[in-house]
Amino acid sequence: MTSRFTELVVDCHDPERLAAFWCEVLDFKMIDRGDGRVEIGSWVPTVEDVRARQMPPTLQFIQVPEGKTVKNRLHLDVSPIDDSTEDEATRLLGLGATTTDVGQGSDRNWVVMADPEGNEFCVLRTLAPQN
Repeated sequence: MTSRFTELVVDCHDPERLAAFWCEVLDFKMIDRGDGRVEIGSWVPTVEDVRARQMPPTLQFIQVPEGKTVKNRLHLDVSPIDDSTEDEATRLLGLGATTTDVGQGSDRNWVVMADPEGNEFCVLRTLAPQN
């Protein structure tokens, strides 16, 4: 018997706003929504696709009443594919992200940021072709 990693769920106050932010960050599309939840992804999952092979998980944003109170124990890492790490961090600041300090120190080659609801994530090394 096998399971598949099909989705990552993020508790939040405003699923629509957070889903829109992450769609811009990842070039995802909104693929499903319901009462207090929004699902985004790079593909529309089908049972057949999921059973056939491991596919990239979707992100689900679920509305909850409580706010975030401590550093996330799980976070997303993103890698820019066509720009530098610094330029991508600047783009994400324009989308509503903030830079944050989670004790990472100053000697690093990634940028720690937070989404509009304070969920930490990292912008890692660029994957853009180097000239």
